[in-house]
Amino acid sequence: MATHSPRTSPHRLALLQLLIASGFGMATTTAWSQQVAALGEVVVSGSRSEQAKDDLPLSIEVINRNDIESKQINDIRDAVRDLPNVSVKRSPARFGLAQGNTGRDGNAGFNVRGLDGNRVLLLTDGIRTPRSYVFSANAFGRDYFDIGLVERIEIIKGPASALYGSDGLAGLVNFITREPSSFLRDGRTFGGSANIGYSGDDNGVRGGVTLAGKANDALEWLISANLGRASELENMGRLNVPNVDRTTPNPQRDNTRSLLAKAILTPNADQRHAFTFEHVEKSSRYDLLSGVAKPPYASTSVVGLNAKTDLDRDRLTYEGRLRLNTVVADNLLAVVSYQKAKSREYIYEDRFTAADRTRDVTYDENTWQLGLQADKTIRMGDWAQKITYGFDYTRTNVENLQTGLVPPAGESYPLKRFPDTRETSTAFYVQDEFIHDRWSITPGIRFDRFSLDAKQAGFNAQAVSLSGSAVSPKLGVLFRTTPQFSVYGNYASGFKAPNAFQVNNFFENVISGYKTIPNPNLKPEKSRNIELGMRGRTGILSYDVAAFTGDYKDLIENDRQVGGVFGSRVNPATFQSVNVGRARISGFEIKGELDFTENGTGFSVPFAYGQTRGRDRTNNRPLNSIDPQKFSAGLKYQAPVWSVRLDAVHHGAKKWSDVDRSEVTTGLQFRTPQATTLDISAQWRIKKDLRLNASVTNLTNKRYWMWSDVRGLTTTSALRDAYTQPGRAFNVSLMADF
Repeated sequence: MATHSPRTSPHRLALLQLLIASGFGMATTTAWSQQVAALGEVVVSGSRSEQAKDDLPLSIEVINRNDIESKQINDIRDAVRDLPNVSVKRSPARFGLAQGNTGRDGNAGFNVRGLDGNRVLLLTDGIRTPRSYVFSANAFGRDYFDIGLVERIEIIKGPASALYGSDGLAGLVNFITREPSSFLRDGRTFGGSANIGYSGDDNGVRGGVTLAGKANDALEWLISANLGRASELENMGRLNVPNVDRTTPNPQRDNTRSLLAKAILTPNADQRHAFTFEHVEKSSRYDLLSGVAKPPYASTSVVGLNAKTDLDRDRLTYEGRLRLNTVVADNLLAVVSYQKAKSREYIYEDRFTAADRTRDVTYDENTWQLGLQADKTIRMGDWAQKITYGFDYTRTNVENLQTGLVPPAGESYPLKRFPDTRETSTAFYVQDEFIHDRWSITPGIRFDRFSLDAKQAGFNAQAVSLSGSAVSPKLGVLFRTTPQFSVYGNYASGFKAPNAFQVNNFFENVISGYKTIPNPNLKPEKSRNIELGMRGRTGILSYDVAAFTGDYKDLIENDRQVGGVFGSRVNPATFQSVNVGRARISGFEIKGELDFTENGTGFSVPFAYGQTRGRDRTNNRPLNSIDPQKFSAGLKYQAPVWSVRLDAVHHGAKKWSDVDRSEVTTGLQFRTPQATTLDISAQWRIKKDLRLNASVTNLTNKRYWMWSDVRGLTTTSALRDAYTQPGRAFNVSLMADF
């Protein structure tokens, strides 16, 4: 059995010694509750209720509205560009009709501490959002969000299953939408904002308006609408030819439309009822010149290739809060939500003289989510105890369909890659936070029961159903050595239940001699993680340091060959999703800020560094899902009416010792070299309610690649430039409040 990479051990040992020295070597003081600094940034994702971020024994990143505006964050890729141990994959759109899924999924989703895809739970206002779906040439990502509707983004690093259940194996990302109260401060009864912006890396133009009002003492409302249009994401490719040799981006047109409507009813101080409607619609149109053949043409040569993709998500949520003040509960939270998400890709292939082909693929998720949560605070002398407990129920109908013209030999349309499936989950959880003097101790546990009920209709193989359960415990301990310093430890387990595709994926090509088959025996993926951390808050320096290590087992590998010979009609190669993986992932991160501002004027220096290493413990090979180290540092000058900021982000090189070379079967995997980029940004507060933001990203026009985009690309590939990041780009936005 392999052990974790020895290179991470000295870091963890040194950090543990630092934690002990800092936590217990400092002088203690008295009257702790009075001396602790005023309540800092409040989050909801870490404990399912509002709590100061610094009181949580875990790593959490918060991107607030000021960050979104000043950094001109337009999508999820922008949101994490300088965060340690977090990234978003976005490969260039270079795909064909029946093979290759590079770039089909756009902003594919988040990678948190070396794990990505559906192992990271994505939420909007605590409501689960659709998962990604990838099979062969089909791929749908998870970018069902419009940042224009978002007040802040909370990212929990590490398992979150004890509070949120399945898919919280690596962490979670929660998008908190805008509230009427943000615009109705100081007794105002009407307010809002308007914005317009331009981004140079995709020639995008975006604009939006938010209106909020207070009809009376009991009713507040909000309406927010956004529109956006953009072209292909630029790169630094040089070969602008209309065929397979092309390294410049394929022509692309993106459109985004979104709407958020909220009504908040507060009949009295003991009740709050919130009704939310959210609509996000995204479409992309591609002219896939990189899929066009070079002459001379054969009869089946592709001479034209076009595609369009559509993502639509509608959500209706009721959230009620009641103050009970009974012996069993002080407060009660009830949530009922319905969400409908539809994804579609249509692609047309013009062949030279052979029959033209089309593919029309859809993937839909319709979800009901219900929750009841109560909390009770008990005081016993010097001890305080807050018990949070609740019930969650989720039911999702998952459907897929593929139609088109000229199906592959041996197939006929319409067909399903997996049967229509109803996934249900029922869960009970409890968390108990004990607070005494300088200590906070928070144990918690969650029990989940899940099932997948597959329908046979329209499915070409025997559909199988599956059920199972999981228990997810956690324990967090936080100790304040002084009012300004704290140390914490956190143990958390996570799990991810198999999904409909993994259980029942079926495909058969008799002529080519290969097939995929269902697996009714899949088990949930599981993890156990330990994190140690330290926080310091002084007048000049604030910092967070964390070291983490986790063991993962029963990891599901999709489409693993389990028998047969490729090309044989008698004994075809057989592929199946199976539990094969065991892994250990370890790393650390440091982030903070030196702040020399006084009365709103002066310099500050934010910084962050993260590094993660991991190995597949079944074969002692590195995990290719782990990004290289990332370091970011900034220099900001703040004045009453203007500010300017210079940011540097250093991406470490991908080393051979961190690459599983077996993933590339022909040639050697291309390793991303190290690169440092510079961004400069400024804000001019023209007047109290009008702000102009401007920035130049990749100031030095650096040519560089992101590791997650180039996996599978060889060192000898002539297409490497097609995977480069955008060069120098100018961005500007104008924000007005009223």
